[in-house]
Amino acid sequence: MDKPRFKDRTVLEPFAEFVPPSSLSIRSLAVSSVSDSQTLIYIGTDEGKLVLASADPSQTSHSDQHVDFVRSVSITGSPVIAIDVLVDVGRVLALSDGSLFLLDPSLLQPVKRLSLLKGITAFAKRLRTDDDTASVNPLELAPVSRSEASLRSGQRFLQRFGGLGTRANGMRPKDSFPQGQDGCFVAASAEKMLVLIEFSLSDADSSGILVNWGVMQGFDGVRSIAWLDDSIIVGTSDGYSLFSILTGQSVTLFSLPDSSTTPQLKTLYAHKEVLLLVDNVGVIVNAFGQPVGGSLVFRRAPDSIGAMSSYVVVVRDGEMGLYRKRTGACVQSITFAGNGEGPCILPNDEPGSGEVVVVSTPRKVICFRKVSCEEQIKYLLRKKNFKETVCLIQELEDEVNHFLQSETMQPSEVFPFIMRDPNRWSYLVPRNRYWGLHPPPVPLEQVVDDGLSAIQRAIFLRKAGVDTAVDEGFLFNPPTRADLLELAIQNMIRYLHLSRDKDLNSSVREGVDTLLMYLYRALNLVDSMEKLASSQNSCVVEELESLLDESGHLRTLAFLYASKGMSSKALAIWRILARNYSTGLWNDHQSAVEPDSQDNSTNFIPGHRAAALEASKLLEESSDEDMVLHHLGWIADIDQELAVRILTSEKRSNQLSPGKVLAAIDPKKVEVHQRYLQWLIEEQDSDDTRFHTLYALSLARSAIEIVEMEYSNLSMDDKRLVEMDFSVVVNGITYGSHVRERLQLFLQSSDLYDPEEVLDLIEGTELWLEKAILYRKLGQETLVLQILALKLEDSEAAEQYCAEIGRRDAYMQLLDMYLDPLNGKEPMFNAAVRLLHNHGESLDPLQVLEKLSPEMPLKLASDTILRMMRARVHHLRQGQCYRRQGESTSSSGRNFKKDALLKPGWLVSRNS
Repeated sequence: MDKPRFKDRTVLEPFAEFVPPSSLSIRSLAVSSVSDSQTLIYIGTDEGKLVLASADPSQTSHSDQHVDFVRSVSITGSPVIAIDVLVDVGRVLALSDGSLFLLDPSLLQPVKRLSLLKGITAFAKRLRTDDDTASVNPLELAPVSRSEASLRSGQRFLQRFGGLGTRANGMRPKDSFPQGQDGCFVAASAEKMLVLIEFSLSDADSSGILVNWGVMQGFDGVRSIAWLDDSIIVGTSDGYSLFSILTGQSVTLFSLPDSSTTPQLKTLYAHKEVLLLVDNVGVIVNAFGQPVGGSLVFRRAPDSIGAMSSYVVVVRDGEMGLYRKRTGACVQSITFAGNGEGPCILPNDEPGSGEVVVVSTPRKVICFRKVSCEEQIKYLLRKKNFKETVCLIQELEDEVNHFLQSETMQPSEVFPFIMRDPNRWSYLVPRNRYWGLHPPPVPLEQVVDDGLSAIQRAIFLRKAGVDTAVDEGFLFNPPTRADLLELAIQNMIRYLHLSRDKDLNSSVREGVDTLLMYLYRALNLVDSMEKLASSQNSCVVEELESLLDESGHLRTLAFLYASKGMSSKALAIWRILARNYSTGLWNDHQSAVEPDSQDNSTNFIPGHRAAALEASKLLEESSDEDMVLHHLGWIADIDQELAVRILTSEKRSNQLSPGKVLAAIDPKKVEVHQRYLQWLIEEQDSDDTRFHTLYALSLARSAIEIVEMEYSNLSMDDKRLVEMDFSVVVNGITYGSHVRERLQLFLQSSDLYDPEEVLDLIEGTELWLEKAILYRKLGQETLVLQILALKLEDSEAAEQYCAEIGRRDAYMQLLDMYLDPLNGKEPMFNAAVRLLHNHGESLDPLQVLEKLSPEMPLKLASDTILRMMRARVHHLRQGQCYRRQGESTSSSGRNFKKDALLKPGWLVSRNS
């Protein structure tokens, strides 16, 4: 086999060649990477055959034996002009004689012709980006009505475009369609139309493939297709257009002159972009048809285009060029065949490892593999091409990560660079890699110092006229020790961070996390330190606590203690931090975010409260009663809400003793005291009379304080309003509403507190409604009526209470209070008239006459007696009516159904 000739740097090297049997002429290629040691090559021929070969890229030598012929099948008698591997459904799709054909990957099953349309000229798979929200199922675009709700997406699409559904063997599918799969989508051009096809596995038949499609008109002369997300880009002799399957609109991207070459499109899988070829210029666009970066200018218009990781590959006249996608620079040129052998072909390939490139002439296939990064860097350094080396390193960032995560090197091998021997992990370091080759590793500081010494020696030798191998950039602009040390630490951090994802034994994992914390501290990466310490980690506390304490990274140490279950030590640190932040001894670190915050970017809290917040998280889960109560006080001093969360937390396995908690709460922390009692009563359903009494007394004290403070500047009339209604608003202020509401509701709802104890507390206050509730609990009816009628002057409440008592003498007692209020207060004649009007039937007229005061005006006395008598007459007639409610006529012949006794709107209190 002729050895290819190389120019520039070596990125690809050949490893095998393959000549199809029977002197078949190659027309198309497709490649699928099965593993690192097997790559399947599908070869379409001008004779209508499909040939399958298998290559082994892992072999180190260049030999024809690295490609094995597997088998071939005959498709048609016409050339196979395009092939693609549909990995999602495990099939190979081929285009020949204007039709599409489905084959299994091993070419063992019969070839299936898709009876869609004739005259297909090109096809392309749909490539979706990683963002699932950016793409839609093209077969779900039609509006769904109620009658369509149960239809498969493909059926709705077919209704929209008038398409049909079929199985790969030409049979119509049943009503059941595959569920839960997006399938594989392909766009194909045929005459003046575009066909969108969905391939999906059949649930009923594991070997069958269901095919749905729809047809769109208005696409004439399509030569090439690319489908990215929801955009289909088509190339014709006139130019390139983008069609949106979302909007149905088509936009022209580029127009081609008459002399242009055949339009070509290449999907760049690695970057989710498409390359459009305009003569010898490649333009890369995204899914919206917008150019990305600069253009790629090739030496000549290529026969075919391919892609490999961050490179674009073009072939023409037996020569392959490798262009860097980002800069457009040609980094390698390979001559693999003589000029005039015919057009060269690059395959349709799935996005695999990017390690293999296959190219063909009409008679043979040449396989190239990527040269290792290490060899490329060595080559560039030997050529002193440092700029290209930097570019290569930037391109290989992902590959470096892949290497760091590999098993080539163990994390324990870098431990000696970070911590001097002997140490806890010295026995883990494999010595066999170093003895006899070079000295064992030493700490990074010494490595950097040795390197700087070497640079200084090289500078001295250069001045003496002696040539050295040291880079001139280092000689003329030597780096500083600090810069080199920081760069070394950053790379160590990167490696150890990636090593955390490896399957390591416990000792190595402890070393990785502990030394990673060492390195974070060396660069003062506070956020990274706290993130590592607060997450699940394998750090060894004994190795870090002195280091973090001495360097002042107490927050990190507190998080580390907490992650290891050492809550007592963590809480001690949070207490120190809270005190130092509160006194201004320390400046606030970047504050924590409020829990349950809606906007994490703006809701920041000061350092002392952040410390209390972190401490509260530990205490909420702790069942250590002594520890919780020990730290409760300083947290409550900062934020009583946090203290309440701690005491009422449901996260702990065993609840705290209520008696000890209540004894530990500072009497000045009224909110904590009340809310804890409220939680015991309402959430824990406590029926302990002590807690109910304590809660009532605490609420009463708060109400007294608020009322006395707020009432001091009110007029007598305003005070009376507030006494009558706890939620009344005077001059725009709601006086004591929340506390008095809680107190009154609790006094009414609970029967477990001691009302006399509460009465003793509020006896000399203005909390009259609360007194009335308590007297009612004690059965002191007269005192309740006096408060309601005389103090609060709430006639309606007084009358309701009389009805609750259920005795007629209660109304007479209330009337007596109205007419003779005592204590020098004027008689309440209007209230008395109201009482007689509403409840006159319950009063004895003679007793009422006896109670009437001689000072009562005659007119008012007359109205009072008249109202009472009318009420009694009304009450009598109403009773008669009720007794006859089962009869339709009275004894006098009155028809009650036609002539109601009580007519709407008729009031007893009408004027005579």
